[in-house]
Amino acid sequence: MASAFLSCVALCIICPVFLVTALPLTEPPLIHGHPFVAIWNAPTDECKQLEIPLDTAAFQAVTTPAALPGQFLTIFYEDRLGLYPKVDITKRRRYKGGVPQNGNLTEHLAKAQRQINNYISQDSSPGLVVIDWESWRPLWDLNWGSKRIYQKLSIAHALQMAPFLTSKQISKLAKNQFELAGRRFMEKTISLGIGNRPSRRWGFYLFPDCYNYGWGNANYSGRCSKGTVKQNNKMMWLWQRSTALFPSVYLHMSLRNSPRVALYVRNRVQEALRVAALPKRPYTVPIYIYSRPLYRDQTEQFETQTDLVNTVGESAALGASGVIMWGGSKDYNNKATCQSLSEFLTSTFNPYIANVTAAAMLCSEVLCQGNGRCVRKNYNSSNYLHLNPIYFHILRAGGKYVAVGLPSASDLKAWAENFTCQCYAGWRCSPKLQQPTSIKVITV
Repeated sequence: MASAFLSCVALCIICPVFLVTALPLTEPPLIHGHPFVAIWNAPTDECKQLEIPLDTAAFQAVTTPAALPGQFLTIFYEDRLGLYPKVDITKRRRYKGGVPQNGNLTEHLAKAQRQINNYISQDSSPGLVVIDWESWRPLWDLNWGSKRIYQKLSIAHALQMAPFLTSKQISKLAKNQFELAGRRFMEKTISLGIGNRPSRRWGFYLFPDCYNYGWGNANYSGRCSKGTVKQNNKMMWLWQRSTALFPSVYLHMSLRNSPRVALYVRNRVQEALRVAALPKRPYTVPIYIYSRPLYRDQTEQFETQTDLVNTVGESAALGASGVIMWGGSKDYNNKATCQSLSEFLTSTFNPYIANVTAAAMLCSEVLCQGNGRCVRKNYNSSNYLHLNPIYFHILRAGGKYVAVGLPSASDLKAWAENFTCQCYAGWRCSPKLQQPTSIKVITV
């Protein structure tokens, strides 16, 4: 681990300085004093029953995607919030009308209200709420591949209503009906949630997306296409209502230790940052990045140190508010997988998470007066928020992870050269370096 941090520190020192315009104000952290947080969101009941200890002390919140009330992070899957219209292609079955224009919005919202009341308390405690609706996308042109069924059903629906129209007119009508109904379902649902639980930050999983999946191409840059940027701009109605954004950076095994991981992740995070600044608000909403300890579609290989830097480290350096480490019910459901997870947390993941979290806290303090978070001046660089292991030690003490040390002048200079400040709304800050004069003890 030390070598990884040292290489990143070295990169920071030699990278050129890029001038940037002032960043928009952003919402203060939900967890006070933590510019960047790590949230556990994976089921581990099986591991507890097997009496295999899991050290999650490096996380600022420990939650599960299971249907349990009163959590810091509540996730509403398609069958947990209202009457979500969708199609099960495998079973060849339609649910709740199949397409949104056939759904019953009134009954949907009534059921959603009851479920919100059941899972989220009415107190004013902060937290996150993620709506995970993945069967269809609200823009017609984004429903490709297996999702094309929603276009076909929408065309059939339009034909029933207006059989006298030409095929071109039918296609246009179907598109308009689908997009209007899909928008209404999403708008009304998130507005209902925010209106009832305003202290929670609400958003849809995987929104915004970048669709930069072509990492097999020789000239892969990771950048979102102009078409994708244009499509995301069309969903201003969603960004105006969302109070948090939840993009995803899950990694395929084919990307393991590839330098293209950083390109893939940073452009997805950067697109979320761009989208967050689109609405005319006094400050931007927070961005929480969905990641996984495991590579996708398997349960044996955990992310390497390099890939943790290129996912979690990228997210923190770009200015995300946190990372959510998600896991499914099949990920940790036997002795072998639980034991592997336990070892991964202790040996690799917790020390790294603690380092990044503490570095984000320290950079905020020494560069932004504690009133903002540190953000890369050049988003497409390889500068990271890492504590130099020569000067800092990560300790497990009192049920917490603690970083103890004193940053060197050269490390602080590297931060000042390569990072700027994004100030919190209601607070003043400016990128002005202050050298600590005594040992720092940072509890994450």
